[in-house]
Amino acid sequence: METGYVKQISEKIITEVKKVIVEQDILLENCLISLLSGGHVLLEGVPGLAKTLLVRAFAKTINVDFKRIQFTPDLMPSDITGTKIYNMQNREFDFKRGPIFTNFLLADEINRTPPKTQAGLLEAMEEQTVSVDGEKISLSSPFMVFATQNPIEYEGTYSLPEALLDRFIMKVIVEYPSIHAEKEIVLRHHNGFKTIDLDQAGVAEICNSEDIIRCQKEIQNVNVDEEIINYMVEIVSETRKHQYIGIGSSPRGSIALLHLSKAYAAIKGRAFVIPEDVKRVALSSLRHRITLKPEVEIEGVKVDKVLNNILSKVKVPR
Repeated sequence: METGYVKQISEKIITEVKKVIVEQDILLENCLISLLSGGHVLLEGVPGLAKTLLVRAFAKTINVDFKRIQFTPDLMPSDITGTKIYNMQNREFDFKRGPIFTNFLLADEINRTPPKTQAGLLEAMEEQTVSVDGEKISLSSPFMVFATQNPIEYEGTYSLPEALLDRFIMKVIVEYPSIHAEKEIVLRHHNGFKTIDLDQAGVAEICNSEDIIRCQKEIQNVNVDEEIINYMVEIVSETRKHQYIGIGSSPRGSIALLHLSKAYAAIKGRAFVIPEDVKRVALSSLRHRITLKPEVEIEGVKVDKVLNNILSKVKVPR
């Protein structure tokens, strides 16, 4: 396996994106390993934390197509996937493609649209296809959904169904910047930086979709010892037994741990997974797959605290 190639491409992508994103190293890494794992990511954070800018910068650096959908209560599934329109000239129905036909799709405020419309993403995220009148149409590769949701506004929002949440390989919490980072952001804008002009910021196209697909194939060859696999499965199994958890993770959580750990190992230049890789991705890959018991939530216990408790209890393989 050419681990050096994956590491080299990853470092170049991160370097370019950091020209417009300040200090968010873990966030950038999480988005990158989600992409290299062939998964989708749910970004949770208050407005104004550069989530849209982040996705645009990734798309620019990788030189792939990018589209954005603002999810609203009146959005229909056909507004996402597209619809057939009758052509008077040839007397046939022509398919007008929706914004889902892209490489990077930003589903902005995904929890503001009804479940019926949210469900329009399920097939695309799982099978990378869209069904229209019984006909399956393939999407481009790579295809990745970056969905955002606001954690503090509940009026006019709809909880994401478990089936849709489970399709995201990661749920990433976007934190406020430190005071030093925020000062740097303000200084950049004072000096003329405009979020709509990535060229002015010097963000360059350093690879393409073929490079990403090659990296994804290389990552499949990362070695995972059977003891490491046992470690992953034991962590997920514990989410079904913990006294604070009402609903634990499905086997899809174990699969996510596997793919993300392999991707993280590869971007660090290793051809094998170590326990630290599993720990590194565990919170982001499992926090949206478990449901705490109501009485535990009322007491203010957080999902991440419970997951950290599980990680501290499960025996780490040598």
